[in-house]
Amino acid sequence: MRITGRTLLIVTTLLLGACAAPLATSAPSQPAAPASPAAGASAGSSATPDWYGIELTDVRTGRPFTINDFAGKVVLVEAMAEWCPTCIEQQREVGKLHEQLANPDDLVSISLDIDINEDGPSLKTYAEALGHDWRYAVAPLDVARALGNLYSAEYLNPPYSPILLIDRDGVATSLPYGVKTADYLQTTLAPYLSH
Repeated sequence: MRITGRTLLIVTTLLLGACAAPLATSAPSQPAAPASPAAGASAGSSATPDWYGIELTDVRTGRPFTINDFAGKVVLVEAMAEWCPTCIEQQREVGKLHEQLANPDDLVSISLDIDINEDGPSLKTYAEALGHDWRYAVAPLDVARALGNLYSAEYLNPPYSPILLIDRDGVATSLPYGVKTADYLQTTLAPYLSH
């Protein structure tokens, strides 16, 4: 039997994912301490990281967007891959969150595929099969690199269910690893959405 590099990567990632943090079911009483808003920002620019301005494409609609387009809104960015079962579980919880909150206009969810072996057409098929109505995009290498460098290498390991919460001011906060329940997300997001 021939083992390819991709097979080895998938097996290793699945094994690491099995050791990921348990299901998050309770939220802290306050939002976690935000990451430094100036991390990765250019000199003389606003305090948002450079990757917020990198163009992404919603694979379902073909429309381009950037994180900067959602200034003034609360944004959830989930690093994911099509082969990741934990990602599907996390997306179900995010879907429940949107239902619980009646899909508020000021909450944006983005599933960002960070697997370099996956592409727009396959991600579109994946997204349509799941039926969620938020944006799905393939992360350009610069975005994936920024996630890993600015927040942690776990953002490049989808089974950890990494989610970045970006508040209305563009400040990013890493949520705990592991699948976050809809109730946990709702409690965590409450102070950000009411701001």
